[in-house]
Amino acid sequence: MNKRIEYYFDCSSPWTYLAFKGITDLYKKKDFELIWKPILVGGIFNTTNPSVYKARNNPNPVKEKLTYYFKDLKDWADARKIIINHDGFGPLNSPKVFPVNSVKAMRGSFMFLDEGGIENYLDSIFYAYWTDGLDISLEKILISIVENLNVDSNKFLNFIQLQDTKDRLKNNTQELIDKGGFGSPTFFVNEKDMYFGQDRISLIEMLL
Repeated sequence: MNKRIEYYFDCSSPWTYLAFKGITDLYKKKDFELIWKPILVGGIFNTTNPSVYKARNNPNPVKEKLTYYFKDLKDWADARKIIINHDGFGPLNSPKVFPVNSVKAMRGSFMFLDEGGIENYLDSIFYAYWTDGLDISLEKILISIVENLNVDSNKFLNFIQLQDTKDRLKNNTQELIDKGGFGSPTFFVNEKDMYFGQDRISLIEMLL
């Protein structure tokens, strides 16, 4: 029986970008069903994991830990063969616009899930934010991205304002909370076996 892997993700995290590259690469090598689950990670932090906000506002972070954080991110980015731009990053290793309001970008994921092209869309979104440093909360940036993917921008903008689209994103977010999730990226193998973090893809590969 093929295994079923659910991938809960929000494009506002560099680690989720790494996970995107990792899981799509794994999908080319192994036989499993990949279920894309766009979420809004801020909704999870507000509900179950407010410690994230406390860490961001900490005026005295552990210097050694922060130095290693930068190294770890670069090592994994090299391993995944992606570029994460460090120009203008602040103490949290973030683009100038951080945290970004990713709600419109994440709602847009559902259009590409319904009509095809989800990998190309997410690749463009991640690259725009984490490599080019563009503000993906802005409609003009999203318009440019979807038009480059040969999608009608008016159709896209209308889609992300539909109540059904908004509900789908909320429902996925609540679903992850109900399953014990606390951030992005999170994977579930066959619905109950949870793995958090992009580096856990190695464990998933061993399982497969």
